[in-house]
Amino acid sequence: MAEIQLESPVTGVVWKIVAGPGSVVAAGDTILIMESMKMEIPIESPEDATVTLLHVAEGDQVSEDDPVATIQTG
Repeated sequence: MAEIQLESPVTGVVWKIVAGPGSVVAAGDTILIMESMKMEIPIESPEDATVTLLHVAEGDQVSEDDPVATIQTG
């Protein structure tokens, strides 16, 4: 099992959380959606995993490279 921390690729606002703690996600599934410069940027799981922690809430402002979620593989 590996723990992976997902980071924001942009500075923006957390627009919508799709998968919360305990959610099982497949590789490519959207965990949350960021909004930056009127564009929606999905944050996707790189592997099959379980979301263990969200570091943000809807409406939060985040900077590029800020942690947004932690997932557990295996």
